[in-house]
Amino acid sequence: MPDLIFDTMVVSNFAKAGQLKLLHRMYPANACCSGFVVAEVLRGVRQGHTDLEVLVTSLSEGWPRQEDLATPAERHLYARIAVSLGDGESSCLALAACRGYVFACDDRLARSEGVRLGVPLTGTIGILIKAVRSGVLDLKKANDVLKKMITAGFYAPVKRITREMAAG
Repeated sequence: MPDLIFDTMVVSNFAKAGQLKLLHRMYPANACCSGFVVAEVLRGVRQGHTDLEVLVTSLSEGWPRQEDLATPAERHLYARIAVSLGDGESSCLALAACRGYVFACDDRLARSEGVRLGVPLTGTIGILIKAVRSGVLDLKKANDVLKKMITAGFYAPVKRITREMAAG
């Protein structure tokens, strides 16, 4: 299974819904985020988003692991993308494109750029559907989690996950 790189919003949605352990269970050894995402999470906590503190603790314990732009190709792609996207999305997308990772992002513009670059994508809803398909969650629990995310501020493209969606 290829590594998955989380954008701030996806990992924050799970943290705010009290479901960070679900993500850890699904991606125990192959999840990462960029240093820019870590900075965005820390900034969120400083701005009063105390529901992200669990994510700060998890990051300090090494999950998801932090990866940074290391090669000239990664830095060049980041600089090109950062003209129209934020630092978190740009850095994660550059790492995904250069390292063959799956990009976990909900931002429409960032996802469009990912498609253009040929990067495999998922998002909050895709991860919840995968959890149902793999038996980690049943459909009712997945919808309970989605409802908590929406209550916490996630602008979801769907209000509930259906059996048809979970069936593939």
